[in-house]
Amino acid sequence: MDGTSTSFRQPNASPADLGFHMPAEWQRHERCWMAWPCRAEVWGDRLEKTRRGYAAVAAAIALFEPVTMLARPQDAAEASALLGPGIDVVEMPLDDSWTRDTGPCFVIDADGNLAAVGLTFNAWGGKYHPYDKDALMARRIAEHIGVPRFASQLTAEGGGLSVDGEGTLITTESCFLNENRNPGWSKTDVEAELMQMLGVKKVIWLPGNVEETETDGHVDGIAVFVRPGVVLIERSPDPAAPGADIMEENARALDGVTDARGRPIELAFIEEAHSAEPDGSRFCRSYVNSYIANGGVVIPSYGIPEDERARGVYEALFPDRKVVSVPVGDIAIGGGGIHCITQQQPAA
Repeated sequence: MDGTSTSFRQPNASPADLGFHMPAEWQRHERCWMAWPCRAEVWGDRLEKTRRGYAAVAAAIALFEPVTMLARPQDAAEASALLGPGIDVVEMPLDDSWTRDTGPCFVIDADGNLAAVGLTFNAWGGKYHPYDKDALMARRIAEHIGVPRFASQLTAEGGGLSVDGEGTLITTESCFLNENRNPGWSKTDVEAELMQMLGVKKVIWLPGNVEETETDGHVDGIAVFVRPGVVLIERSPDPAAPGADIMEENARALDGVTDARGRPIELAFIEEAHSAEPDGSRFCRSYVNSYIANGGVVIPSYGIPEDERARGVYEALFPDRKVVSVPVGDIAIGGGGIHCITQQQPAA
């Protein structure tokens, strides 16, 4: 898998100019990328439990597709021991462990050629330091597998976008338009860059969540495409619960909206894990934050009654895939879930 990558950027041709686009998550994968937890500021004395949580997610995904775990050189032996022989461990300098946000967004062309798009990373608006190693992760992964790399000027994260693979992308105003990422960029500027870098034709904006201050309202904790024309979106069973109004506002933003091919967006609803006890100020209670693998879907569980209801929603949405639940309490304390710690590499 070792190789070198070539960096492209305007005025050279963009990915869209060359016929590249970002496939949907449910399309075939070559593998899944993850990164071994290491930032003490985030995990504190829970680090060992969190690492076991990551290992459990990796094992569940490995039932369906290969998994490569990035790890700092000093952590590689421990990671290999906990993960077992079925999961590749690749040594790489790291600051943190959110591969969805720091790894590349992969794109393919009509001939099945693979390339990597690296968004500019600034640790979710400068919330953590240092982040220079993670800012290079997209480049280093591209070099490791030997594929061309496109560098985007947009400061953003992969968890802030969801695509249908057919030209439509969903994101949030609270994140990509945030002054801590793209000061001076208009909505039109952001749309143009997403279209050029990821080959999409239409960007749908949700309000997001200004009260969620860890990621500033990543869309993968709110709403995601689960098939063309269908968006899975979170809601609260209690209209008076904190955050319920924000969820409804995001759902209303999709009323009457069509995708890039003119299809009306259909909504599938799933409850938030509302009865899970918040374990710290960052705790993520999102069932939307899952991972669609080859032949399977890996979803979070919290040890609460909503787990089974959430599983039923996924089984109805993906009748041809096996749904696997993994406890995420020791991951959710960091502010994210299963989707946040994974990044799919499409089959080329």
